[in-house]
Amino acid sequence: MNPVQINNIDHADLRVSPRAGAAFNDAANQALVFPAEFEELQREFAIVFRRRDEGLQAYALLGLDRDENLFLADDMWTSRYVPASHRRGPFSIGMVRAAHGDIGVGVGAGDGVGEAMLHVDLDDPRVGDETGLPLFLEHGGNTPYLDHVTGVLRLLYEGMETAPAAYTALDQAGLLAPVTLTIDVSDERRYTVPDVLVVDLEQLATLSGAPLEHLHRSGILRLAILAAASLGNIQHLIARKHQLLAQIG
Repeated sequence: MNPVQINNIDHADLRVSPRAGAAFNDAANQALVFPAEFEELQREFAIVFRRRDEGLQAYALLGLDRDENLFLADDMWTSRYVPASHRRGPFSIGMVRAAHGDIGVGVGAGDGVGEAMLHVDLDDPRVGDETGLPLFLEHGGNTPYLDHVTGVLRLLYEGMETAPAAYTALDQAGLLAPVTLTIDVSDERRYTVPDVLVVDLEQLATLSGAPLEHLHRSGILRLAILAAASLGNIQHLIARKHQLLAQIG
């Protein structure tokens, strides 16, 4: 990798292709997701939670077999929404010390020590693709593509800051239940997804009083409802698996 901070002088003519694909780590059966995405995600993917060393994290289920993304066809996603962790492409956030006259592209607010700035991996084959999209306008302003990328990176940056507290609140309220998902694709083909947590609808229904009011006012209750509703998309996942098996079989 060769990440460099983007600016409108050194990278005035740089183009980047927005294409996806297995070569760019898009062939994965789950994607890390964040609270700000839940409303869009729940229309397309099943959202589950996992306990990691760094704490609770949320994931969208993309496939059933290892390295399988049923929402990816060649170099394009076929879903109506693409998780931000994949939509960012070759771009990333880097913390740099603020300096006078800095012309880099900012992502988030500074904290007095450093500022989140947009970086691009010059070693990524999508970077420098002449058929790609420009990052800057002729006179130095951001193109719509760069504004889009900046918004995606801002979502990720803010999500990493706010998600832990939101997921911990769900957990402390007893709304996350450990399960092993059993997914039957056919009489002969069954998949299990172990060690996940899903929203416990029974516990959600019994929530009342101050705990309920706190979760509602903080917006965290809405996250629980969206995540619970998203599990219906497992049937959508099965349908896509059927389509794939029909194509190869």
